[in-house]
Amino acid sequence: MIINTNIAALNSANNLNNSTNMLNQSLARLSSGSQLVNASDNPAGLAESISLTAQISQVGAANDNVSNATSFSQTQDGYLQQVSSALQQMSQLSVQAQDGTQSSSQLGNDQKEFTALANFITDAASQTFNGVSLFSGASMTVTSNGTGDTFSLTGINLSASVYANLANNTDNNISTTTGAATALVNVAAAITQLGTDSGTVGANELRLNYTGQELGVLQTNLSAANSTIADVNVATESTQYAKYQILVQSGTSMLAQANQDPQLALKLLGD
Repeated sequence: MIINTNIAALNSANNLNNSTNMLNQSLARLSSGSQLVNASDNPAGLAESISLTAQISQVGAANDNVSNATSFSQTQDGYLQQVSSALQQMSQLSVQAQDGTQSSSQLGNDQKEFTALANFITDAASQTFNGVSLFSGASMTVTSNGTGDTFSLTGINLSASVYANLANNTDNNISTTTGAATALVNVAAAITQLGTDSGTVGANELRLNYTGQELGVLQTNLSAANSTIADVNVATESTQYAKYQILVQSGTSMLAQANQDPQLALKLLGD
């Protein structure tokens, strides 16, 4: 029996210290919701988590870019639908003006309406989205993922001659039969071009929709992979927490018991 060195107490204290550290670590994980409270918890996992978090942010930014480009294309589509309505009305006016029963006053009114609609198309060509021209004809570059890859959206040019010709009142003077016939040809050409342009915008939107969906799936899967590494499993960790609580309690009790053992030596000395 030894008084100076209580081996049982030292072992109990060491075990209690370890259990306390593990209890505190478990408590930190549960309170933070993360398995990576300290870098020492999982150095390799932490490095991978940092990389995945960066990728998630990059993909999220790319998805925002695609959403903005989609809004741009949808705005183009909205304008083109109105241009289509204007061209249909101009087409009707061009045919109507060739009716020999109309008076010069009625033809004059038709011409005013035709000119107003042509001016509307001219104005539409100068519209912008967040300061960017909608119909300059320039292609738009869009990010397709979080690594900098891009693709281009075909531009639409409402200032093209096939549209601009409509604002020429000399050629499109529907107050005369000849002018009305010329105007009808010009309007028909613009309608044909508008069909092509509308199809282009539709194809752009389709590409953007697929890209947005792809980025959404990628972001979800990256988040799931990062969650496996970084997020705490509450069910598992709460079980560990309960285990370490019991160990700390039992360790404290055993340390107190071990510290009582040297007292037995006093009985020998007393005898």
